[in-house]
Amino acid sequence: MPSFQPSTFDVVGVGLNATDTLILLPRFPAYGGKVSFEREVLSPGGQVASAMVTCAGLGMRAKYIGTLGDDERGQVQLDSLRASSVNLDDIEIRPNCPNQSAYILVDQSTGERTVVWKRDPCLRIDPASVTPEKITCARLLHIDGHDTPAVARAAEIARQNQIPVTVDVDTIYPGFDRVLPNVDYLISGSEFPARWTKEPDPFRALAMIQDEYGMRVAAMTLGAHGALGRFEGKYIYSPGFLVDAVDTTGAGDVFHGAFCYAVSESMPLSEALEFSNAMAALNCTALGARGHIASVQEARAFARGATRHSNAEFEQRP
Repeated sequence: MPSFQPSTFDVVGVGLNATDTLILLPRFPAYGGKVSFEREVLSPGGQVASAMVTCAGLGMRAKYIGTLGDDERGQVQLDSLRASSVNLDDIEIRPNCPNQSAYILVDQSTGERTVVWKRDPCLRIDPASVTPEKITCARLLHIDGHDTPAVARAAEIARQNQIPVTVDVDTIYPGFDRVLPNVDYLISGSEFPARWTKEPDPFRALAMIQDEYGMRVAAMTLGAHGALGRFEGKYIYSPGFLVDAVDTTGAGDVFHGAFCYAVSESMPLSEALEFSNAMAALNCTALGARGHIASVQEARAFARGATRHSNAEFEQRP
């Protein structure tokens, strides 16, 4: 893990935010069926925004760069970010533009969720607005893949200034091949490596990506089963943790925020994945994408005593 020089911020994030409407169901209805919902809850979320809130909750000086609509949902998001002490000096509020929104159906019997979402084109981040001083003020850059030209620009600036880059990506975005050469820590969703490489074996797929782009760590989250990473030619599997899940929304975003913290603390990869798994699991014990962002002490204590949720396929592979 890298050693850092003093900067204004520990981490800057460039990417998505969203304001979610959680719809709580006693169970998912059958296809073509219907079921009454118990209640609905307006809740802030979004990949990079929630990761930055997590970083701030862990004591990091976090800054968020993104766009907001000027509607009620945008205000909900803005209030949440401000309350979390995330720096918003470079956020853009777009007039007459609805904020990104998602409707999340939460099965209360399991905590699992299904998401439908919409992001208006008026929220697109202009790559020209991503100037060097907005990135070089931090020791670490975290991005997603949605506004690809903008995040590619941010990653390029970071690489030119020896700033490590972490990325959260779960699907194929046009032009994302311009991003990957400047990524140091790829932590993708479980389906991305196979989709990107056309290689179904996750171990080989991670190796192919890492070998092609030369990133320090290539890893993937595995939901309840934890995370798998490759570092210096070796694979590290970190099992997930068993919890009574209330809502799995935002677990991956919290994982990424926790991983940013782990990088800033120069944790070994095995410790970084375990810590991030613990933070993600604890967030599932409450409602909303930022339902329960634990402290460092709580996450470490939980990891010491919690039951693991392991997958034999990943345990047994080299």
